[in-house]
Amino acid sequence: MINFHELCKNVAMIANGKASIKNGICSVELDRHFHVMIQDRPSRSALPAGITFESLDIHGNALNLGEVAVLQDELQSFVKVLVENNLIVSAIHNHWIFMNPNILYVHFQSVESPLSFAQKFAQAFSVLKK
Repeated sequence: MINFHELCKNVAMIANGKASIKNGICSVELDRHFHVMIQDRPSRSALPAGITFESLDIHGNALNLGEVAVLQDELQSFVKVLVENNLIVSAIHNHWIFMNPNILYVHFQSVESPLSFAQKFAQAFSVLKK
């Protein structure tokens, strides 16, 4: 039997993030470090970067989801690695207007082992500026 808490901790270690579990969902948050302004006000909340997994089956596969805020000049290289790793890129869009610099939000997903997903995500995240 797979220990959900240990699995969550291992996923966080692979992704180099901070894990939490709530309502049967493992969430791993990572930090992005760049200056963002929305309506000429500084914002840290506009920079999500993280992955989750839930609905773990008896074979060790789960629904894996991710969302990362990227700069426009990071988009192509980040998405390229996600696609090369057979992750589904489900959305690319903006969240906020009057934002400087312009940030895009990339959503991606898979059904597979959370450990495999975390490795693929970590590879893609490594191409981003910190």
